[in-house]
Amino acid sequence: MTDQQTRPTEYFTTIESPIGRLLLIGDHQSLTGLYMVEAHDYGYQRSSRTENADKFGAVIEQLDDYFAGRSSRFDLALAPAGTEFQRAVWDALTTIPHGETRSYGQIAAQIGRPKAARAVGMANNRNPIAVIIPCHRVIGADGSMIGYAGGLDRKTWLLDHERELAVA
Repeated sequence: MTDQQTRPTEYFTTIESPIGRLLLIGDHQSLTGLYMVEAHDYGYQRSSRTENADKFGAVIEQLDDYFAGRSSRFDLALAPAGTEFQRAVWDALTTIPHGETRSYGQIAAQIGRPKAARAVGMANNRNPIAVIIPCHRVIGADGSMIGYAGGLDRKTWLLDHERELAVA
């Protein structure tokens, strides 16, 4: 059996959003990637992926609701590929309430690794499912806007959007 036969089929599509074009990647069951197209080139048009927007109906609907301010919750099957440590960090990110932020050190303490703030930063940077796994909610210990793969303008927009909705 070849490697191509053993891997599940991956699908992709792109959608427009208030923060620019988003690339969605998934398989038959889960969302495996959500990237900001202008921020990175992820080679999403490789022959191993098939473009199919129909596979992402629930994702697109929930993102539309999020960006329109109708919902702050996502209920989707997610399958981010990463190490055990990275997945622990990404799981912790999903516990940050909408409209709030945490520092890298706070996330490190939350996962039981209080001295691993830098490693948390690296895991945060490698988050493959932006927005839904809210890495934009992590800030510097001094409250500064630091580090966001999609750019600080997008991070600021997302946090401002969420804070406005949390107050409403």
